[in-house]
Amino acid sequence: MKVFLLTLVPLLPVLVLAQSAQAPMPDVPTLLREVEEHQHALDQVRENYTYHETTITHELDKNGKIKKSSSEEAEVFFVNTHEIRRKIKKDGKPLSSDEQQKEQQRVQKAVEKAIQDPPGQSANKNQVSVSRLLQLMKVSAPRREQMDGRSVLVFDFTGDPHAKTHGAEEAALKKISGTVWVDEQDRQVRRMTATFDDNFHLGFGLFSVGKGSRFTFDQKLINNELWLPTGAQIHLVAHALGVLGWRGDVQITDDDYQKFHVDASQQSGATVVHESGRRPPERRPSE
Repeated sequence: MKVFLLTLVPLLPVLVLAQSAQAPMPDVPTLLREVEEHQHALDQVRENYTYHETTITHELDKNGKIKKSSSEEAEVFFVNTHEIRRKIKKDGKPLSSDEQQKEQQRVQKAVEKAIQDPPGQSANKNQVSVSRLLQLMKVSAPRREQMDGRSVLVFDFTGDPHAKTHGAEEAALKKISGTVWVDEQDRQVRRMTATFDDNFHLGFGLFSVGKGSRFTFDQKLINNELWLPTGAQIHLVAHALGVLGWRGDVQITDDDYQKFHVDASQQSGATVVHESGRRPPERRPSE
């Protein structure tokens, strides 16, 4: 018996993986509802985190060569479930005193607005959630894969021409196709890639996102507690009336996740301190 057990133990990961691979795929509409429900459940946990975000933009010529580059660094945090970004560097240089003051005033207004806005509803009316995006899609080729040692549910999607949409932004999403990876255990989107299959016009035809524009979005589990972005890659082809197409590559990197010490002193407006000892951006607690 002992020899049998010693032989079986090394095979357990393989057996578990094989069993998982044979399990039936979940119903996609049910899966999407679970993804949305899990995200709402984590919204309050996000209030306790901040992270650093670097955005590098390369403007390209018609041959795909870099014409000009710029960068921006920001600290991201959440108030009343709403994301707030505070810019701290531009092209690798810290903001000047005047720029810092203007940015702090802008951030303070954003915080005050976030406190007033209903939680769970984006202040940006043009923003569409991942779960809503997938509701406008037709999915195919469901399968399982391994990513970061975790089981993920994978399926391809294309815009559903018969899906009911609200507003130009949702209508635009019906012109994309791609692939999504959902963490099977936590029901969170691990990765998404999408490509615009046709031009989409905005602003009464004065501006359009060009066919071939594409993006990739990634996030991961932080401290075995919360899923947060790790970055994104965007290739954008844009057209404006009377202007030649603009092409650019945007690389977004998120890192340096920090957790706040949360205690009763927050309620009196005291500054919260990271576990690392750093001070976060000035903010007020959600009500």
